[in-house]
Amino acid sequence: MSLAKRWHYYRRIFPAYLSSGRSQLTFWHETPEINPRAAADRLGEYYMLFRQKANYTGHYDAAGIPMLDYHGAIGLQYNPIAIAQWGLANYNLFCETGEEARRQKTLKAADWLAANLEQNSHGLWVWNHHFDWEYRDTLKAPWYSGLAQGQGVSLLLRTRTLSENEKYQHAAEKAFVALTRPIAEGGVLFEDVSENNEKNLWIEEYLVDPPTHILNGFMWALWGAYDYWLACRNAAAKTIFDRGVETLLRNLTRFDTGYWSLYEQSGTRLKMLASPFYHRLHVVQLRVMSRLTGDANFAEVADRWEGYAQRRRYRTRAWIEKSAFKLLHY
Repeated sequence: MSLAKRWHYYRRIFPAYLSSGRSQLTFWHETPEINPRAAADRLGEYYMLFRQKANYTGHYDAAGIPMLDYHGAIGLQYNPIAIAQWGLANYNLFCETGEEARRQKTLKAADWLAANLEQNSHGLWVWNHHFDWEYRDTLKAPWYSGLAQGQGVSLLLRTRTLSENEKYQHAAEKAFVALTRPIAEGGVLFEDVSENNEKNLWIEEYLVDPPTHILNGFMWALWGAYDYWLACRNAAAKTIFDRGVETLLRNLTRFDTGYWSLYEQSGTRLKMLASPFYHRLHVVQLRVMSRLTGDANFAEVADRWEGYAQRRRYRTRAWIEKSAFKLLHY
């Protein structure tokens, strides 16, 4: 990262992490919770509650769509992932309470997603982020994400159950195609070969080369493929989900340091550990994966990682190493 880029990066992250004001983290960093009412065999409430996200206290545009404040050079922006999660949160609350206001917020989020699908250079329909993002490689606007595709699909399919308008189904069908194509063809999939000569299939949150396999984004995106299979009985969706599950099971040890979980496979000498929030999120996501697949291996890893967080010296070590990574890398 150049000195100029690093300066912009520090201007963004220091107010977000060190000040008490609102930032994009106001939206992301809620307490991760499993939704006990979510079913594994049918398309119903979303698998996580997102309860705090439903009542987001940050910025909204004139139409009532949430916007995130990234500070620095980025400023106030629409984020399709956040909009999808806000919609899913309100969908859950509508199912729980029947409140019309929650239904209307769900529809607003889905309407925004349906209206903001854009074709990329390969002709696939994606949700773009229209701001540069300082990562290992700067993501230049417009850029798209496997996580956005998965969670957008999850919301649109559920919204279809609230409305007779076919646009939600049509938008989900268009957005799903990117989840079936490799990055080189305009999609979000990456395939590699394991040490045992088995093919891994990843859904990439950030499309960089070499890929970083962000763990939380991979799991959330997989749920989008799973939802598409539940709703449409689409064979490609089931194949993607099943191969993703196999990839996770083969590679979870690569994300386990013996005292904390990794956020991604950074490829740097100093590993990128998960923040306390993302470590908790990993635990919840693994428990959901166990419920969706019936595989106890996911729950066993979740138990082990939850145990790491209960040990003070592990928490302290993880915080120090995470802070060092953010200062030295991204």
